Amino acid sequence: MMRNFSAKEADFDERVLKIARVTDEFESYRHPHATRIAALADALAQKFNFASHDRYSLRQAALVHDLGEFVMNRDYIKSNRPLREDERADVQRHTIIGEQEAAKRGLNRAVQLLVRWHHEWWNGTGYPDALQCEQIPLTARILRVADTYCALTDERPYNASVSEAQAKRYLTGWAGIEFDPDVVKAFVSLENLTELESFAYEKKNQLFEKPVETVENNELFNKDIF
Repeated sequence: MMRNFSAKEADFDERVLKIARVTDEFESYRHPHATRIAALADALAQKFNFASHDRYSLRQAALVHDLGEFVMNRDYIKSNRPLREDERADVQRHTIIGEQEAAKRGLNRAVQLLVRWHHEWWNGTGYPDALQCEQIPLTARILRVADTYCALTDERPYNASVSEAQAKRYLTGWAGIEFDPDVVKAFVSLENLTELESFAYEKKNQLFEKPVETVENNELFNKDIF
């Protein structure tokens, strides 16, 4: 059944898209980030046969997932250095602040919780609630994978962009640690989507010459941000 899309909803979505644009700009992404995540998350949701309303909430959550960082307005988020311990603890507050800000803007509870939980890890070492495995809603597990892939394949102040193949290797290496293995498997099967294309430079990136095996042997990415 086709979902009815009223003028009021269209106006609301435009406001959500505006949040996505200003957040992308604040985080110094060179290209649209949140809309790219939304498209890839929706493609995964279709693979898992989500109902239309769940897909809609997931897309909205993708668009506003880092609203908390924008509201916090910390300069270190755009810096090109590793975070200090106090900064790392501070930035982790953005998921809870984002949840609160999503509520203030009238987004539904599903969206609010997805914003809260998009940094939860499959092995229970994420934040803010240390959920693990199936305790994390599938929608949040999907958002985690899509967000990470898009962050890896676009240039940031603290990371060069990497190729599609390198980003997929990263996801596969962290499956069962950070990511739901089933979601990663579904993600790497996606094809023929413009949003999968990396913005990596032509110069070969040497960071992924060795396979990722453990958390300890890979400090190539500032995971406190994405």
